[in-house]
Amino acid sequence: MKIGYINVFVSDLERSVRFYTEALGFRVKQVEKQFGYAAFEGGNISFALAETDDAALFGRHTGIGLVVNDIETVYQNLTAKGVIFEMPPTKQPWGGILALLKDPDGNIFYLDPIITATHSN
Repeated sequence: MKIGYINVFVSDLERSVRFYTEALGFRVKQVEKQFGYAAFEGGNISFALAETDDAALFGRHTGIGLVVNDIETVYQNLTAKGVIFEMPPTKQPWGGILALLKDPDGNIFYLDPIITATHSN
């Protein structure tokens, strides 16, 4: 068994697709507006957005870690693009660095340098 895909629930598909492409830099694989669904290239795991009007499904920790080579540079670039961080890059008890960022619906993601990704998630 392996993880095939991850869906993140959002309230406004069009706004969220803009955020994930323009701010975070993901590349779109497909958008199905009539179904409220958009898929992105996410490396080894397929990443998608699913639009819903059920507010209980968005606006919380996703448990999803976005790994980057240089967390400080990415943090500065994303902050300049208006991305909201719940926690800036902060040294963690295990010795790694971790940041928490929010999408437009308040879904929270980990931002983690590749070297510590195996320790934090």
